[in-house]
Amino acid sequence: MKLFKPLAIIACCLVLVPAFAQNKQEAPSPYDFSELTQKLEASKKELGKDFAALIYKDGKVVYDKKFGEFDKKGKAPIGAASQWLTAALVMTFVDEGKISLDTKIADYIPIYATYGKKYITIRHCLAHMTGIESKKNINGITQKSKYDKLEDEVNEYAKREIQNNAGVEFWYSNVGPNIAARVLEVITKKPFERLMMERILKPLEMRGTSFTTEKAVNPSGGAVSSTLDYMNFLTMLSNKGMFNGKKIISEASVAEMQTPQMTQAMVKYIPKAFEGYDFGLGGLIQEKNADGKATTISSPSLFGPWFLVDLCRGYTCIILTKDLMGETKKELYTDIKSGIDKVIGGNCQ
Repeated sequence: MKLFKPLAIIACCLVLVPAFAQNKQEAPSPYDFSELTQKLEASKKELGKDFAALIYKDGKVVYDKKFGEFDKKGKAPIGAASQWLTAALVMTFVDEGKISLDTKIADYIPIYATYGKKYITIRHCLAHMTGIESKKNINGITQKSKYDKLEDEVNEYAKREIQNNAGVEFWYSNVGPNIAARVLEVITKKPFERLMMERILKPLEMRGTSFTTEKAVNPSGGAVSSTLDYMNFLTMLSNKGMFNGKKIISEASVAEMQTPQMTQAMVKYIPKAFEGYDFGLGGLIQEKNADGKATTISSPSLFGPWFLVDLCRGYTCIILTKDLMGETKKELYTDIKSGIDKVIGGNCQ
């Protein structure tokens, strides 16, 4: 009898463990996203057969769906959304007073003054308004560099022709963000990847995100992440720079990232998926209110992935594709968002 009682207690505990684990699962979503699921199923031609969708609102996941053999933990290239991470990293230095958005890059990379580009600022770089010659080639955003170091690539930019004065024209390319990233390397004498890990990825618990590459790092489009990881970054933006009670970047810096840095009249080249949107620092202002203040910010990749924060309705959304696809149509993103807005509700005029 003395031996039976402990064994009986252990047996009871083993029976109770599955029940306890089941109670710890996410509560059912209060929203009916069945139409969204149908829309995403119907969009596999553009998104591929393997992708994940995640929607977060009021501190919890309200939609979590995997399509094919890819879920919220799967890591994949995030394309243009890399620039949002790079811009946030730059803003940590602005918050500390080590640079300002109007700091001239030639102060840290003298070759730019040598080749007549001494008026280009950090702001111009993050807003794609350096004026430096670049091709209309969206594929170049995510391609591996032919250089071994970011320093060599950025120095080559300095030798290119000037298309127009800095701050006059908007021309989307990987030139500006990569220059800004190189300035940070010069200031700290640390590689970009280490700075990103120390200041953004580690504090945001983005353990599966990196810019690692065999060639020169690409701050404009070279990151790999997961929906779970990147949702932490979007949560930080929606919480005005805070994550788990810790300030990652200041509220003022978040506001500046969401402020248009250009006008539509300045646009000389922008990919079709971004047409009609204003550009802030690292990301797009997808929707604005009557006062011109951002109500939706996003970073739709050019090749499938989509990252969005609806500041008015209070939700964040990610669609991450396992593989980079062909250039995604803007209409797909807007149609999906309209469906989400309809379910969540709220008047954001």
